[in-house]
Amino acid sequence: MVSIIATKDLPVIEQYRDPFGNIIPYYRQNGTQEQEVGGGSGFIVNSDGLIVTNKHVVDIDGAEYTVLTNDGTKYPATVLARDPVQDIAILKINKSGLPIVKLGSSDNLEIGQTVIAIGNALGEFRNTVSVGVISGLGRTIVASTGGMDAEQLEDVIQTDAAINPGNSGGPLLNLAGEVIGINVAVAQGAQNIAFSLPINLAIRDISQVQRQGKISYPYIGVRYVLVTPSLKTERNLSVDYGALLIKGDNVNEPAVINSSPAGIAGLKENDIILEIDSQKIDTNHSLAKIIQMRNVGDVINLKVLRDGSEKNIRVTLGER
Repeated sequence: MVSIIATKDLPVIEQYRDPFGNIIPYYRQNGTQEQEVGGGSGFIVNSDGLIVTNKHVVDIDGAEYTVLTNDGTKYPATVLARDPVQDIAILKINKSGLPIVKLGSSDNLEIGQTVIAIGNALGEFRNTVSVGVISGLGRTIVASTGGMDAEQLEDVIQTDAAINPGNSGGPLLNLAGEVIGINVAVAQGAQNIAFSLPINLAIRDISQVQRQGKISYPYIGVRYVLVTPSLKTERNLSVDYGALLIKGDNVNEPAVINSSPAGIAGLKENDIILEIDSQKIDTNHSLAKIIQMRNVGDVINLKVLRDGSEKNIRVTLGER
């Protein structure tokens, strides 16, 4: 685990004084001074200095970032990439031969499973360790850093392990010492309710940064509603699962964007996408979530229901 410190040159404000030393009720700037303006935690995933943290830890305009390792050494850090969708960022320090964490999998986690959270608690207490259990899976929360900005995070892990400000970006471990999550948020006004992003999201980002130097997301170019038993009844459909392609209320909300990967492949309004690469689309596996785990340029195989007949359509995913 490492600590991440954000610093920024801020103006030094002082009061005027008259020739007799009396304070005048006016203020002026007297130069600038480097000050700490934020921070969090992270963990090293590559011996050449690749570090994973939360995006909100390193999103301060004009700030510079320093990584403090467990031996007390400080390294200037460069932000290589910020995930445009998830609260994940990848940093780099110029150091080789670093010890790394072992990345596990966030698939097949179980409620009640023991977990360990490590972080820079309150921005002051480095390598703080807390133990708890997984209290929930697949949660959707709205997270805020205390300002006006807020974002919706889906499929997060809920835990009762103590996570405090400053822990953001630190690892959530299983009992094998493998990272299964990235500590991201706590529920304000509540006790023992904290959240972590599944590590599989970061594994995807790490791979992309190592291959192409950036984080990109694929898109297919459709507008849809998830088919449920109630929607089946309402629209007199023949299936109770899948993604029904429908247009919106406005003219600029087509069911299928003509120049998109879906449009090029021949998908049409009122098609129902039943499966993607043999994965059935349902409430637990939405079209958006399945696409999100693919890469730009991947070719996916769709099973599509059109006018009562099933068709197989191949789509090459574009970049969002």
